[in-house]
Amino acid sequence: MKLLSVSQKSELETNTYCSVLQLCAELKSLEDGKMVHSIICSNGLVVDGVLGSKLVFMYVKCGDLREGRRVFDKVANEKVFLWNLMINEYSKIGDFGESICLFTRMQELGIEVNSHTFSSVLKCFAALGNIEGGQQVHGYLVRLGFGCYNTVVNSLIAFYFKCGRVESAQKLFDELGDRDVISWNSMISGYALNGLAKRGIEFFKEMLCLGVDVDLATIVNVLVACASIGTLLVGRAVHAFAIKSCFDGELMFNNILLDMYSKCGDLDAATQVFEKMGKRSVVSWTSMMAGFVREGLYDGAIRLFSEMERKGVSPDLFTITSVLHACACNGSLESGRDVHTYIKEKKMDSSLFVSNALMDMYAKCGSMEDAYSIFSQMQVKDIISWNTMIGGYSKNCLPNEALNLFVEMQRVIKPNSITMACILPACASLAALERGREIHGYVLRNGFFSDHYVSNALVDMYVKCGVLVLARLLFDMTPSKDLISWTVMIAGYGMHGFGSEAIATFNAMRNEGVEPDEVTFISILYACSHSGLLSEGWRFFHIMRNECNFEPKLEHYACMVDLLARVGKLSKAYKFIETMPIKPDATIWGALLCGCRIHHDVKLAEKVSERVFELEPENTGYYVLLANIYAEAEKWEKVKILREKIGRRGLKKNPGCSWIEIRGKVYVFVAGDSSHPQTKKIESLLKRLRMEMREEGYFPKTRYALINADDMEKEVALCGHSEKLAMAFGILSLPYGKTIRVTKNLRVCGDCHEMAKFMSKSASREIVLRDSNRFHHFKDGNCSCRGFW
Repeated sequence: MKLLSVSQKSELETNTYCSVLQLCAELKSLEDGKMVHSIICSNGLVVDGVLGSKLVFMYVKCGDLREGRRVFDKVANEKVFLWNLMINEYSKIGDFGESICLFTRMQELGIEVNSHTFSSVLKCFAALGNIEGGQQVHGYLVRLGFGCYNTVVNSLIAFYFKCGRVESAQKLFDELGDRDVISWNSMISGYALNGLAKRGIEFFKEMLCLGVDVDLATIVNVLVACASIGTLLVGRAVHAFAIKSCFDGELMFNNILLDMYSKCGDLDAATQVFEKMGKRSVVSWTSMMAGFVREGLYDGAIRLFSEMERKGVSPDLFTITSVLHACACNGSLESGRDVHTYIKEKKMDSSLFVSNALMDMYAKCGSMEDAYSIFSQMQVKDIISWNTMIGGYSKNCLPNEALNLFVEMQRVIKPNSITMACILPACASLAALERGREIHGYVLRNGFFSDHYVSNALVDMYVKCGVLVLARLLFDMTPSKDLISWTVMIAGYGMHGFGSEAIATFNAMRNEGVEPDEVTFISILYACSHSGLLSEGWRFFHIMRNECNFEPKLEHYACMVDLLARVGKLSKAYKFIETMPIKPDATIWGALLCGCRIHHDVKLAEKVSERVFELEPENTGYYVLLANIYAEAEKWEKVKILREKIGRRGLKKNPGCSWIEIRGKVYVFVAGDSSHPQTKKIESLLKRLRMEMREEGYFPKTRYALINADDMEKEVALCGHSEKLAMAFGILSLPYGKTIRVTKNLRVCGDCHEMAKFMSKSASREIVLRDSNRFHHFKDGNCSCRGFW
C-alpha cells in the first residue's frame, strides 16, 4: 500500500493493482481496498475487464456486497466466475430472490453458465421451496448437457430432498453412473431431512459394503440420522468406526457425537465425549446444555453456562436461548435475571430471538411484569412475541390482561393458530362464553380447527364456560383425537359432576387404543370423587397401579382422600393417608379437612388442621376453612380465637366475588357490595324469593352466614353473598329462556346452593354456577351435583 501510494501512474501495470486488490481480499482489509479503488479512479484507469472483476471480488470478500454490486453493474463482464460469485454471496445473506434474478439476467444476456452456476442457483430454489422454478432449471441444464455432471446432479438431489420430492431424488441417484462420496452423503442427509432417517442409515451400510470411501461429512450425516430416531446402538457403532477412521479428533465430529448421545438419552456418554474433547467450541457447550435440558437437569444446564463464562467462551444466541429455557423450565427466576444482566452487558438484547426467550423465561417463572417490560421496549415484535405474552398472561391467571393484549395484537398483526391456543384458556378462566364464541368463529373462518392444540383448547373453553353439550359436539367433530382430547373431555365431565359419562369416555378412549397417562388418571379419579363413585374410584386406582404400572403421585392420593371424605368415610380416609408410601402434603390433609366440613366432624377437623398448619402455616384458606367448620357448629369462641390468630399472622382472606357476562360485558359482584346501579332491584328480587321460599317451608341456613349474630343479621349477611347477587342480576337482565351463567372465585355456600335451586324452579331458568371446586347445573329445583360438592 505504501509503494502503491507513492508510485506514478506510468510506473504501474493493471496486474499490479489486481495483485494488491487480491491481497486486500485475502486479508479482508476493506479500508485498504477502498484506498486502492480511489487510487485507480484518481489515475483515470478504466474499470472493466480483469480490473473490474478484481474490484468486485475484493468488495465481496471484504463484506461490502452493496459496493461490490455497484461496481459489478458497471462492468461489462462476461466472466461466469463473477456471476457465480454474486449469486453465491446473495445466497449467503439469505437474499435468494436476488440470486435467482442474477441467474435469469445471465440467461437473457446469453452468458455461458457452468456447473457451479447450477449448483448455486439450485440451492436458492431449494431454500425458497420453489419446486417449479427448480424443475425448470433441471430441464434447462439437461438441454445444455450438464445432466451427467456429478456436482450438478448432487445439487439436484439435494434440491429435490429439500423440497420433499424424495422419489425424484432417488431416481436421480439411481441413474447416476459415477457416484462420488457427495452423492451418497446427499442421500443420507436427504432421507434424514425428510423423516426417513432409517433409510439414510441403510445407505451408509450400503456404502460400506460397496467399499465407498467415507469422509467426515458422511459420519456427521449418519450421526444426525441416528440422533433423529434415537438409534443409540447404531450411533455407538458409527462412533467406533469413526475412531478407527481417525475422525475422532475433529471438532465438528465431536460436537455431533455428543449431540447424538444426548438426543438418544445417553447423557453419561455425551458427558464423557464432552470431557475428553481437547478443544471445545461454543457449539460443544450449547449441545451439552441442551442435553441437560432435554433430560430435565435444568440446574446442570445453568451450571454449565456459568462454567462456560469462567472458561472465557463467548456464548452465541443459541446458548443464551438454551440457558433461558433451562431457567424457564426450572422456574429459576434469580438465575434467569442473572442471564438477563449478562445479555444486557454483552448488548445481545437487541436480538428478537433473545427478547422472545427472555419474555418466555419471565412468563414461565411467574414474573409477567418483567416480561411486559421487555415486550414494551421491543422495537420489532413478531407473532412469537405476541403469543408469548398472551400465553404468559393466560398461564399466570391474568386472563383480562391476555384478552386486552389480544385486542391490541389484532390491530398490528394477524393472529395464528398458536394465538388461538393461547387466548382460549383466558376465556375459559373467566368463563367468558361470548368472547370464546367470537374466537371460535375466527378459528373456523381461518381454518385453525384442524390444529390439535386449538381444537382441544376450544373443547376445554366450552367445558369451563359450562356448555358441556357444545364441548362434546366439538369433541366428536375432532377427526383425530389425541390423549389430550380425551383427557379434556373426561376432566370436563368430572367438573360438571357427570361421573358415569366420564367413565364411559375413559372406556371409549381405551377401546380406541389410546392409553391413559398419569394426568388422565387424575381426571377420572376427580370425576369419581365429584360424583361419589367410591367403588369405581378404587377400581381406577388399582388399574393405574396394576395394569398401567403408574406409581401414584400426590395428586392421585389427594383424589382418593377427597373421594373417601366426600362419601363420609372420614376414618378410612385418615388411615389411608397414614399408610401412604409418600409423605402427604397440605393438599392431601386439606382434602380431608374439606370432608370434615361437609360431614360436620369438628373433632377430626381439629386433628387434621394441626397437620395442615404445620405444612402450610401461611395459607389463609385452611384457617378460614377451620373457622367455617367452627362457625357452622356455632363454636363462636373458637372462631374468635382462630380469627385473632389469622390477624396476628397478618394473613388476609380473599374476598368472595362472582361475575356474570351479559352481552359481551362482564359484571363483577363482591360479597356485601351495594355499589351496583341495580342494587335496589337485586335486593328486592332476593327479598321476594326469600318470602316465597319461607312460604314453601324453607328457612335460611344461617350457619353459612359465618358470623356470631342473631338470625335476622345472619339472614341479611347471607343475602349479600356475591353469587346470589350475580344470579339475581342475571334473572333481571337476561331474556327469558336464556341460561344464567355465573362464576365464583370461592366455593359456593350451602345457603346459596339452596337459593340457586329455588331460583331455577321459581323463575323457570337454568342456572349454571361454576365455583372454585366444580360446576353446578340448577334446573327445576335440582342440582347436577346431587349433594357431592
